[in-house]
Amino acid sequence: MSLLPGFHASPWFAEQVHETWLLPDVRAVLNAPLAFDPAKPTRLVIFTMPNGNTIEQTLGSQLSEKTNKTDWHFDIQHVAAQIRLLREQTPGENIALASLEASGLSWPVWRQKHSDNAALIRRFVDQLRVLFPNPRVALTGHSGGGSFLFGFLNGGETIPDFVDTIGFLDANYSYSDTDKHGDKLLTWLRGDKARRLIVLAYDDREILLSGKKVVGPEGGTFRATERMRVRFARELPLTESEIGPVISQTGPGGQLVLRVHQNLKNAILHTALVGEWNGLLAVLNPTQAFSEPRRYTKFIQPAAGIPPRLASALGGSEIFARLEKLTVAEREDVLAQELLRGNLPEFLRTFQPVVLGSLTCYVLPDYLAVGSDMDFIRMPLTPMTAQLLADAFGCTLPTRLLVGAIYQQAALKLEPRPLTEAREVARTFVQHHKLIEEQRAGKPLGLLVAGIKKDVVLTNRLKEKPHKVAIYGWHKLDGQPIQPLTTVHRETYVDYSHGIRFVQRAALLKGKPCDVLALLHDPNLCTLLSDEGVLRD
Repeated sequence: MSLLPGFHASPWFAEQVHETWLLPDVRAVLNAPLAFDPAKPTRLVIFTMPNGNTIEQTLGSQLSEKTNKTDWHFDIQHVAAQIRLLREQTPGENIALASLEASGLSWPVWRQKHSDNAALIRRFVDQLRVLFPNPRVALTGHSGGGSFLFGFLNGGETIPDFVDTIGFLDANYSYSDTDKHGDKLLTWLRGDKARRLIVLAYDDREILLSGKKVVGPEGGTFRATERMRVRFARELPLTESEIGPVISQTGPGGQLVLRVHQNLKNAILHTALVGEWNGLLAVLNPTQAFSEPRRYTKFIQPAAGIPPRLASALGGSEIFARLEKLTVAEREDVLAQELLRGNLPEFLRTFQPVVLGSLTCYVLPDYLAVGSDMDFIRMPLTPMTAQLLADAFGCTLPTRLLVGAIYQQAALKLEPRPLTEAREVARTFVQHHKLIEEQRAGKPLGLLVAGIKKDVVLTNRLKEKPHKVAIYGWHKLDGQPIQPLTTVHRETYVDYSHGIRFVQRAALLKGKPCDVLALLHDPNLCTLLSDEGVLRD
């Protein structure tokens, strides 16, 4: 495993991931192979979101009632699954994906708010490129995400040499000869025979929604693609071909391909072109047909959330009995796999509200544990394993400020019970758990409890001291923490006193949904959750 700087292991598909904010109103989620090989060439695929879709919806996931992910938006594009299939098809290179989301979920609206949007977009691409060793870049986008691509074109007189592919997935609405888009694209294509411009569109002129036409008399991607065809045909010979309902105009060497679905039934195919027709894969791999059915199904990841506990799952006591002779890495792998299969007690599945002014966060009522309500053990973990599980559950770790608020609002405050011997071994974890249970006797499970563990937390100090674990808390009954915020220990260190308390990323700000990590990266709102200012990546 070779983690890139700032990346951490994903719970799925042998990947590593990194989330960052390029601006307070621009979020990026990056995904790369866990076994990233710097000796191989690297290709960075930048994909920009359609209007109204989050990164998570566009990456896609399985739909599941049990994990509360029944939103159809998660099952229409599956960009992550298509990238995973591309990796399987092209093992000779590192394929990385960067998904970009603008606040308000609209790149056209974001560009209107930023008069310098073209320069900013060029800067974003540069910020992403430096995370990888000399990558080739494929710029792709769906629907309103095409606005980002045109912003990139507008950001300079030429398209940089590092760009090897530009793909519009029903996203070329803004194509304009007046803005010299055609001139720039042709000059770029001529600079290297390996470069490719791919446009996917469909005949959207007559489609209706609620009885009204969706596009105006000059709008839509069918007309935009025709404008491109006319412009390119002035300088390039285009060959027309037809496969099923798709008519393609192809330039010399396959560098330019304009594909238009004829849409004889006047259906709305806007998202189907990407997901059902394997659109992103067809843009990035010339050997792949632009057609149905989905070819990437086995690569769709589970929905974020805590899976249901299996009836056959082991109790916490039996699991911990098997851990004593394992290394820390082996122990963490066993515990992570148990939790990823949903082996945690029912009382930890109901998150409790904690109010910080106008913000309401939802936190685990107790520290993470393995087993059932009748037989569970609280389990200290390294921050790496905690982050992997947080990703799977749709959560994050708390800040120091939030830990203090949890203590103040806890329904059950217990006195710390420190131990001094064999602090890092599994049997001591069990010993400490039993001490807590003696204190908790007579109180129901599910109460918001505090004072029993130190918290593994998020902090900017980890930027100055990478590869460390940040811990804070273990408040005494007088409200004072035993452990000030510290990053002394290496990230592989974990002892009985450490606790993992997850915070759901989904919170409420003045009654409206928000993302905890987005708030922490917002200079105007971060103080709701942080006493250190903006959280630095």
